[in-house]
Amino acid sequence: MPERPAEMLLDLWTPLIILWITLPPCIYMAPMNQSQVLMGGSPLELNRLTEEQRILNRSKRGWVWNQMFVLEEFSGPEPILVGRLHTDLDPGSKKIKYILSGDGAGTIFQINDITGDIHAIKRLDREEKAEYTLTAQAVDWETNKPLEPPSEFIIKVQDINDNAPEFLNGPYHATVPEMSILGTSVTNVTATDADDPVYGNSAKLVYSILEGQPYFSIEPETAIIKTALPNMDREAKEEYLVVIQAKDMGGHSGGLSGTTTLTVTLTDVNDNPPKFAQSLYHFSVPEDVVLGTAIGRVKANDQDIGENAQSSYDIIDGDGTALFEITSDAQAQDGIIRLRKPLDFETKKSYTLKVEAANVHIDPRFSGRGPFKDTATVKIVVEDADEPPVFSSPTYLLEVHENAALNSVIGQVTARDPDITASPIRFSIDRHTDLERQFNINADDGKITLATPLDRELSVWHNITIIATEIRNHSQISRVPVAIKVLDVNDNAPEFASEYEAFLCENGKPGQVIQTVSAMDKDDPKNGHYFLYSLLPEMVNNPNFTIKKNEDNSLSILAKHNGFNRQKQEVYLLPIIISDSGNPPLSSTSTLTIRVCGCSSDGVVQSCNVEAYVLPIGLSMGALIAILACIILLLVIVVLFVTLRRHKNEPLIIKDDEDVRENIIRYDDEGGGEEDTEAFDIATLQNPDGINGFLPRWGLPTQWWEERNPIQTGLFSGNRITRSLHFIFFHKDTKINCITQWTT
Repeated sequence: MPERPAEMLLDLWTPLIILWITLPPCIYMAPMNQSQVLMGGSPLELNRLTEEQRILNRSKRGWVWNQMFVLEEFSGPEPILVGRLHTDLDPGSKKIKYILSGDGAGTIFQINDITGDIHAIKRLDREEKAEYTLTAQAVDWETNKPLEPPSEFIIKVQDINDNAPEFLNGPYHATVPEMSILGTSVTNVTATDADDPVYGNSAKLVYSILEGQPYFSIEPETAIIKTALPNMDREAKEEYLVVIQAKDMGGHSGGLSGTTTLTVTLTDVNDNPPKFAQSLYHFSVPEDVVLGTAIGRVKANDQDIGENAQSSYDIIDGDGTALFEITSDAQAQDGIIRLRKPLDFETKKSYTLKVEAANVHIDPRFSGRGPFKDTATVKIVVEDADEPPVFSSPTYLLEVHENAALNSVIGQVTARDPDITASPIRFSIDRHTDLERQFNINADDGKITLATPLDRELSVWHNITIIATEIRNHSQISRVPVAIKVLDVNDNAPEFASEYEAFLCENGKPGQVIQTVSAMDKDDPKNGHYFLYSLLPEMVNNPNFTIKKNEDNSLSILAKHNGFNRQKQEVYLLPIIISDSGNPPLSSTSTLTIRVCGCSSDGVVQSCNVEAYVLPIGLSMGALIAILACIILLLVIVVLFVTLRRHKNEPLIIKDDEDVRENIIRYDDEGGGEEDTEAFDIATLQNPDGINGFLPRWGLPTQWWEERNPIQTGLFSGNRITRSLHFIFFHKDTKINCITQWTT
């Protein structure tokens, strides 16, 4: 409960206490039943009668309580009396005891078991619990037996204005379009009051604005906030802070209040046209700038934001409309001027453009304010640049006959320096495109000459690149492709298209086509090839064959008779003259080989060799040659195999110069005894002839040990004999001697 002055509490509680004292007790007595009223007997009789009624009839209560009330937040020096319980069975003799149970019994509410007075012993808060359900019962004081059935009743906590209104969802934010008309709804707010809305005016709220006038107003009951001024301009002020108050007790004096804040933001509308920052813009650009390069930017400012500030830019007038273009940058909201076509300082040195900026999204409500567009002038100055030479043509096509003379001029290229200085030009051929150096060029006038003979049949086209370089500035160069076509001349005679070999059946018929041949010519006449065929003059009256020209420019060879015999003549050679239609015409002689073959009855060639007559049936000469070759190969393999076996079985004999045997000799000499200290020389034991005539061989096993005939030698010293045993063994190509000595 909010703190208030003591005088206000006293003024509030005094009339409530007086009203509670003057009111009758909140006890509702049920009328006595007829038997009780008539009999008027003693309490024992009444008790007996009550018991009989419980058995025979439905029991009736002697008292009933509906509701009691207690004022919340009441705190005094004594417990507050809530009400009194009393039954008509109580004669006032203090033989009845009242018992209270239920919500808060004994902790919040306390009953006098004799008088039935109920007191609240604690301070109550309706907002925590608005009512309590309790049960009262009257019992016999001595026996504690119930005199009445239990009866429920409710104690309601009566509300007082002890809670101030609260804005649970605050602070609030709202938006409203700028330039809105008067009374445009912005938003509404809601406050809550924990007091009882059905009792008094404790929860009746009234709203008002403490801060935010004169821009906004609020409906006192509905809390709907509206604009209080028309045409508020976002560009002047975008955000407003409004303080709202909610007061209970219907807004009367003494009520409690709560406040919250509302932030109102004006949203943008397109109510401002674009405006260029300056009316004239100056830009300069080199004449050799690349197409599409940005030359400069212009910007029209718009006080609006977002899409309302978007503007489109156009070039609406000027002498450079064909050379320049302007595009809009959506991010920066400016116009970018770009180059569309090449510039030439020598032709024109400056241009003037008139550009326009217009809003993309126009609000028709504000169209009366004037056109939402603006214009500015742009001047572009072209700067001179050292440009490379310019050829008179982007490409060149030259033609030359393949029989053209060396050093003859086949064409010319020209170039100039477009700058005012007009530097002289020097021409050259890019030799990476003319590796065989077939062409030359005059460095001064650009005339191209032939350096080596050309052959159209080898290459029809030659593509070279000509370089033009400024003499005053060698870094300024240009290139141009030159295509040279080699024209044909009739310098190749026709010949057979392939190597033909005709086959003639012995049982052929007269007039039968033996072979059809065609010719080819490496030249390429404009009207196509047309060949003339003929036999040699001495072969015109050939008794065996004749020729026939076909419409498809081919030639057929026909047999004049039958009865050809391959035993008499196996091969016929037929020379044919082929002439082209060139100017002058060229001709050549090609010989057709005709073989006489044996054929089946249906004309299928079976054999064309004379040897076929002497070979077994079904076995050709080729097959016999193959069989013979296989036999020879087998014989060679057998000989090689036998030779290898013999070589493998030869004995391993060691040559005299490779004899590495060790000769062991028997040496019996008496030593000098113990005093003989001279060294023993094993070299005196060597004997070239050997002791047993045993000759070891190379290739023996690695660990072979000669121990069958060990050689013993002895040296005498006094009464002692020193003996030695000499062993020899071999390891691959190494001979090892071993001497063992002992004394006896």
